[in-house]
Amino acid sequence: MPNLTVEMVQRGRGPSTEEAARRLGVAREIRSAREKLTSLTGLERAFDYELLRHYAQYRAGAGIPLAGFAAVLAAAATFWIAAPVAMGWAFGVVLMILLNTTLSRRFLHADPETIPLRYWRRRFLIGEVLQSLSWAAMIGLGATDGWTFALLGLVIASAVTTMLAATVPLAAVAALVPLALATASLASFSRSADGLLLVTMAGGAQLFFLGLSRRLYAATMGALRSRAEKDAVFGELEQAKANSDEARRRAEEANLAKSRFLATMSHELRTPLNAILGFSEVMKNEVFGTHTAPSYREYSNDIHDSGMHLLNLINEILDLSRIEAGRYELNEEPVQLAHVVEECRHMMGLRAKAKNQTFHDLVDGTLPRLWADERALRQIVLNLLSNAVKFTPPGGEIWLKVGWTASGGQYVSVKDSGPGIPEDELGTVLSSFGRGSLAIKTAEQGSGLGLPIVKGLVELHGGQFQLSSKPREGTEVVVTLPVSRVMDTLAPVEIDAEPAAPARGALNRAA
Repeated sequence: MPNLTVEMVQRGRGPSTEEAARRLGVAREIRSAREKLTSLTGLERAFDYELLRHYAQYRAGAGIPLAGFAAVLAAAATFWIAAPVAMGWAFGVVLMILLNTTLSRRFLHADPETIPLRYWRRRFLIGEVLQSLSWAAMIGLGATDGWTFALLGLVIASAVTTMLAATVPLAAVAALVPLALATASLASFSRSADGLLLVTMAGGAQLFFLGLSRRLYAATMGALRSRAEKDAVFGELEQAKANSDEARRRAEEANLAKSRFLATMSHELRTPLNAILGFSEVMKNEVFGTHTAPSYREYSNDIHDSGMHLLNLINEILDLSRIEAGRYELNEEPVQLAHVVEECRHMMGLRAKAKNQTFHDLVDGTLPRLWADERALRQIVLNLLSNAVKFTPPGGEIWLKVGWTASGGQYVSVKDSGPGIPEDELGTVLSSFGRGSLAIKTAEQGSGLGLPIVKGLVELHGGQFQLSSKPREGTEVVVTLPVSRVMDTLAPVEIDAEPAAPARGALNRAA
């Protein structure tokens, strides 16, 4: 399934994050179900192996302590039985311990991928039964006088056995059965109430050890599941990172190809456009004489206007591409924001007057200069005013404000009395080539690049762009430039003074 995801990303139509996560989850569940069907315990093979590995590690590490415990019991039993009998019992117990330890070590050294888990589980089960039978033979050491000693040994052996075999529940149960039967048989050595009570308490302790082993098994399973989930998350993260790296590499290649394409098309389109604009302007102005047909002059005007529109569109696309690619270089210099805004308002005044629109200016002419790109600021203001004039109905009003921000920066606000923009279209008008429903219905000319270019240029200056609008309440755009751009707050540039020229006499002495 991850390979399918990579292939789809490489083809440029990769699935969404939610879809990819869903597919990975389904693949993991199918793999888990398949492994459970082939498992004897109903668990995944990885869990089966880990449980057996824990069991083998416990058994391999407990061999020497158990052998020592058996030797101590045999030595203590020599006080009431013959030493050869005690040593024979200890030899049998140590032999079973050695058998289980050898099996465990062989399991740990086997290849986890090819090891037959069912086969080894049966071997461990048989080994546990044999070792428990050897411990149960302890009742022979407690004949008559030492039955309480044998009872204590059986309880300790039950505790150790159930704890060591906790990760293989069937082995724990099989190992406890011989010990429990041996404990119950000790009741025949003492028919007093105290003896029966001790045997009963020993049986209850053995059942408690069995329940405790189940709790240990559940805790081990929880730890294994947690680790498996963590490993799965890490695997998915690695896969997602590989997909992301591949997608980023292809996006960079596509962006580079786009830049080359735009550069080539810019040159190829500008060359014939210059000829179109030049000749259409000559024809429009009737430089070589009056047209014999008046319609030719109108056609020349249309050709020139269309060429200018196409040229502006090309310039906007190139500007936006440079901004998105981070290649737009700011030519920063001291700029008077109020003067730039006034020039732009004057340029748009004729268009506003043709639609009988009214400008309301509130410009603070005492603002200090900004350290910014004058061309970029002029383009920002012109785009905002152009949109306001374009979408404000005839006889409408436009408010233009320039002043201080609360943090010490400067702002430009353009507000109109137009029909406004629905809230669900605010994201559309800020996207590249995005146009609102009003622009589409009224067939207003435009490429949908004005506001994205404004937003990109403002962010290049470290400023903020805010668009707020409601239907039938107009639209307001506020451009904020940070206090770090205000010249009064900028520290002067320190230039190291040139070292003074040494005296002529000193030069002569040095020579």
